[in-house]
Amino acid sequence: MNKEKREVLNLIQKQIPLDNRPFLTIASKLNITEERVINIIKELKKDGYIRRIGGIFNSKKLGYCSTLCAIKVPYERVPEVSDFINSYNGVTHNYLRNNPYNMWFTVIASSEGEIKRFLKDVETHTGINEILELPSIEVFKINATFNIKE
Repeated sequence: MNKEKREVLNLIQKQIPLDNRPFLTIASKLNITEERVINIIKELKKDGYIRRIGGIFNSKKLGYCSTLCAIKVPYERVPEVSDFINSYNGVTHNYLRNNPYNMWFTVIASSEGEIKRFLKDVETHTGINEILELPSIEVFKINATFNIKE
């Protein structure tokens, strides 16, 4: 990864400016053009360094409910079940673990009832009824930023 890409990545993981043209603000800090910043971000996304760029909100303060779930999915059905789960707008994470409950996902909704309906839809659609619901008891937030060096 070249110096420009490292500098952009180091800046955007800490804060994207709340501005009409945030990439222009980043560009001026790095003495490059806005277009170059946008192209670097596109390249970093294409190369897999960036999955998504977006805000992080306190969903509980906004009146939402969330829970972590785990489901036992036969290996050969992982793509199908994953696609169905990921089609729900409230799913924020979905990943595989080396565990009998091998697919874990986080779901957020406007009510616990909506989460229950979604999980029932997962059961109905997939035929899998072994889903664990693991609501958080206490939330711990960490600030994971990485200083990208040569």
